[in-house]
Amino acid sequence: MKQFLLLLFTCQVALAQSVNSDTLNQVDPNTGLKQGYWIVYNSVKKLPTYPAEAKVEEGKFADSKKMGIWKMYFPNGNMKSEITYTDNRPKGYAKMYYENGKLQEEGNWENNRWVGDYKSYYENGQTFYNFKYTNTGKREGKQEYFYENGQVMMTGEMHDGKEAGVWEERYENGDLRAKKAFNDGALDAENTEVYAPKQPLPPKKEEVSKEPPKVADANKEKTNAAQKPFDGNGYAKLFFSGGRISKDGDFKNYRLIDGKDYVYNSDGILEKIAVYKAGKYVGDAPIEDKDK
Repeated sequence: MKQFLLLLFTCQVALAQSVNSDTLNQVDPNTGLKQGYWIVYNSVKKLPTYPAEAKVEEGKFADSKKMGIWKMYFPNGNMKSEITYTDNRPKGYAKMYYENGKLQEEGNWENNRWVGDYKSYYENGQTFYNFKYTNTGKREGKQEYFYENGQVMMTGEMHDGKEAGVWEERYENGDLRAKKAFNDGALDAENTEVYAPKQPLPPKKEEVSKEPPKVADANKEKTNAAQKPFDGNGYAKLFFSGGRISKDGDFKNYRLIDGKDYVYNSDGILEKIAVYKAGKYVGDAPIEDKDK
């Protein structure tokens, strides 16, 4: 009896898999448009660093337009992002992940910008910062930054994308570090107070480079007409052919030593801004309206 039930269950699974396979990646024969649920592998996308059999993305099409939640994956198979689409445009809740699969940031994405509540996380799961954005993508209201141990780093208000009022900064042990006054985004030095810590500070972690220095590709990334031609050394702001910014900072032998590397997904959406110091990746900068 057990063998019969096992055989019956196996047949049901095989049938379900067959049905699912038959309904994937469908194209309407009359219109040539993609319909229904699609799973896209790198044998089609042909992205560098991905194995040919790797899953790159999956989600639903309606008349060749992305709809609902689309999932993207890293070459190792871990989740890279979950982005909500409406009529082929990102609009709705979105999540971005670290390559190890842990959540990196989440919020509402619309018109290539964050709107409403937004959160970013360290790889240990602690909150990095809590931001609030207007519908036009400008930071507004209370803003919070945290240390990796969960202690508050900095809090303050922003209006129309600019710092306003008094911002409080704290040391990693919780002691007050500074009270900084701002007027329309400009620091009011006369009304700013800085304090020494009352307790010993915890020892700083030795910085470990998670990524090597980013190498610029002179064939794909170029300066604009207002800058001198890029020779791989010194300061440069590089752009892709479509006008999107690629890298901004100081280079040595085409390697980004100090500056920012702008990372986009396959739909051209800015996913993160990686910051490099002394040739080492040190973290991600928040994505502001001016970066999009």
